Amino acid sequence: MASLFCVLSLLLVPGAFAQRTQLKPPWNIYSPNTDIKEGQQFAQQVEKQLPLCNDAKVDAYLTKLGLKLAAKLPTGAVKYPFEFHCVNDKAINAFALPGGFVFINRGAIEVAGNESQLAGVIAHELSHVVLRHGTAQASKASLAQGAASILGGLFGGSVGGSVLSQGVSLGAGSLLLHYSRTAETQADVMGTQVLFDSGYDPRAMAQFFEKLEAETKGKNPPLFFSDHPNPENRLARVEEEVDKLGGAPSNAKRDSAEFETIKREVLALPVVKRGASAVALAGGAPPALPSGNFATYEAKAYTLKYPDNWKKFANSDTAEVTFSPDGGVIQGKDGESGLAYGLIVSVVSGEENSGDASALETSTQKLISNLQQSNPDMKVVHSPSRVRLNGQPGLSTYLSNTSPSGGQETDWVISVLRPEGLVYFICVAPETAYSNYDKTFAEILDSVRFAK
Repeated sequence: MASLFCVLSLLLVPGAFAQRTQLKPPWNIYSPNTDIKEGQQFAQQVEKQLPLCNDAKVDAYLTKLGLKLAAKLPTGAVKYPFEFHCVNDKAINAFALPGGFVFINRGAIEVAGNESQLAGVIAHELSHVVLRHGTAQASKASLAQGAASILGGLFGGSVGGSVLSQGVSLGAGSLLLHYSRTAETQADVMGTQVLFDSGYDPRAMAQFFEKLEAETKGKNPPLFFSDHPNPENRLARVEEEVDKLGGAPSNAKRDSAEFETIKREVLALPVVKRGASAVALAGGAPPALPSGNFATYEAKAYTLKYPDNWKKFANSDTAEVTFSPDGGVIQGKDGESGLAYGLIVSVVSGEENSGDASALETSTQKLISNLQQSNPDMKVVHSPSRVRLNGQPGLSTYLSNTSPSGGQETDWVISVLRPEGLVYFICVAPETAYSNYDKTFAEILDSVRFAK
């Protein structure tokens, strides 16, 4: 009888487990151990390329808060090695790598109105970790491309994704970090549950989103919304989950003296000078020169060889692959990460190879126009000239653009019209260092073989 009473009591308690939304992680072909192993390697690269706050008090506070929230996550007995780092970037953003490596921009700490709002941001990122959204994205990419080696490409190399030379931010561009709206909704819901279970006001996440929208009204959206696509009715969905949990407890924690102390600490930190490269900030040197030994990369439309001391990153959404040395992707003057040294290969589908000589020129001009729209400083240095690539007619175009490393960069674009669409190669290096890469770029292009 006593045990029955306990069960009935549990069901009547506001926020009882049965009342909350039950979340199912997306389909995933990778193991949690893979998340941890590969995420750890990726985190090491991030730490080298982003300007960290390097403030022991701030990192200790974030770790204490983060572990408190992580203790309420449904990890399924997986022991994630959670880490929490402050990034010296005033852009309002945060991201978590697979395996539990969380990076919070100082801008997110500075804009948070209280500890519960900061906890909401961290709880959201931790939810991405345990729902394993990063490797779920990789699983979808593997299924779409049929490439067994895609995970190594995703984790093995350059930070970012999409067209890195267009200055896509670290959280935004990566296939591992730029989630779908469905994934965002899941992270919102689970994050709200974690806040509630940790004793915080579960409405704090919605309050943080409202604060961002109010402060940036009429301006460019903060990086957080760029990197975390805004699901439809986001605020309403959070409020709905709060109702399912029984509402905000009257004794819910909202702020702490420790948070206010740390916020003052962060506000007093020196601001990293925009335009300094992450390599320079880390006290390192430019990337190592390309190796004379080559590895082979195989895609559906082509194969090529690239220096074996470069890494590759594949993006299934754009059929794009980036090859870059360690340190080849750095933080630019706009605070975003961009490709400074390396090669981008992609295919623009829908471009028909009609056999007309003008078709290649038309498709190439469209490509260049699109690049210039995303890169206002990009200019054509040498107009397209005829070349042949693996026996196929192509166009060679030289562009100039602002480099994330400072100064100008040279972008050598080779485009070929194939049945799959316009296949293009963008070779990128700073103008002052381009002579060190020109031979390597030529060797890579000479190695290209198109599918029959």
